[in-house]
Amino acid sequence: MTITSSNATQTLTTCDVLVVGGGPAGSAISALLAEKGWNVHVLEKDRHPRFHIGESLLPHSLPMLKRLGVLPEVEKIGIPKYGAEVVSPYHGRSRMLYFSKALDGSQPFAYEVKRAEFDKILFDNAVGKGVHVHEGVRAKRVEFRPDSMHLVQAEDRTGQALTYEAKFVVDASGRDTFLSGQFGGKYRNPHHNSAAVFGHFEGVKRLPGTDEGNISIVWFDHGWWWIIPFKDGTTSVGAVCWPSYISTRKVPLEQFLWDTIALCPPVAERMARAKLVGHAYAAANYSYRRKTMSGDGYLMIGDAFAFIDPVFSSGVHLALNSATLGADVVDAYLRKSSEYQRCVREFERTVRLGVKTYSWFIYHFTQPAFRHLFMSEGSIFKMEEAVLSVLAGDAFGKSPTRIPIFLFKIAYYLVYLFNFRENWTAYRRRIKGVLETVTDVKDYAVIHRP
Repeated sequence: MTITSSNATQTLTTCDVLVVGGGPAGSAISALLAEKGWNVHVLEKDRHPRFHIGESLLPHSLPMLKRLGVLPEVEKIGIPKYGAEVVSPYHGRSRMLYFSKALDGSQPFAYEVKRAEFDKILFDNAVGKGVHVHEGVRAKRVEFRPDSMHLVQAEDRTGQALTYEAKFVVDASGRDTFLSGQFGGKYRNPHHNSAAVFGHFEGVKRLPGTDEGNISIVWFDHGWWWIIPFKDGTTSVGAVCWPSYISTRKVPLEQFLWDTIALCPPVAERMARAKLVGHAYAAANYSYRRKTMSGDGYLMIGDAFAFIDPVFSSGVHLALNSATLGADVVDAYLRKSSEYQRCVREFERTVRLGVKTYSWFIYHFTQPAFRHLFMSEGSIFKMEEAVLSVLAGDAFGKSPTRIPIFLFKIAYYLVYLFNFRENWTAYRRRIKGVLETVTDVKDYAVIHRP
């Protein structure tokens, strides 16, 4: 059907659900809603496959991938990840943390995946289940009309205006935070701020044996590093730093990345024979959140609601979880079910709990007291097992982690007080970084590529 205005002829597409964004969150919720019989359309501004970070999956994501029907395909592209290596130059050693030792050992491994391949699997899965996808189309604005269909204005890469009419709108636009751009209400995280520089490399030294696929997390003076191996032999390597450090860059980004590698001997040693594949990338000031995530006829899922820091690889996991819960919310709304309000409350409670659970660990991760606890061998009161449960993705209260995690936090603050001056200095540096911004790099995740 077409509608004609004085400016142009536009195509009007009508659907039950319009999803903005075709990343993991958008692909997952659209596939689940299509399974429930709804007419779903997805607008994705880019085209798959496209580069993205967040390449280390968590064990508790695997049941959701199985539910979506994509786990066999993910297994084909992924390298098994049985745990995480934490490396502390301050202690002169490393330590391997295995998911099998978590309180709930039912999910003892995950996978490292290239997001270009992983995201395309989820996207194609949605298509296979009947979702109508529109790549190269950017949503511009929504006109919410109470008790009526909502109008979504969009534009393709040629500049052609498009209009979609939907009963429900899902914002799964990731760091573009589409609805926040229209509503406002998105604010920089008052507790944390960071920026990153990263790339894909060949020739990076790997861990031996079955540990080959494990992620390595390395502390250094300006933040921390990730080293994520892929099945094809390449490796994702990146530094998450205080904005004050990124702002010192006076050289091209690729050279700055190599200069930063040289500042961390454990990373430099593993990359002695490494070569950059493609480009170096940067992401600036990417810690944010908003207070609301739902309203009459709309929902925000995944990074469209909040993003903190990738240190615990929680991004894809939180996206899939919010998509799974969000599908029940949208379904109840469209059916005018009496369970709708309950579904919304459960959705918001669980999503906020996951963000809150990871936030505490992320805020304290670079503190000397945290490093000391993570590098300490042995476990009392099942504290280590509970922390491993969180690292594995059990961040929503399903396992009895509450008391052991509470005791871990007490232990942290006691160690903090024992070395107060060192920890206070580190804390002041982190808080100072919250107020700083990086303005001289473009964020790879929000560039609109023609």
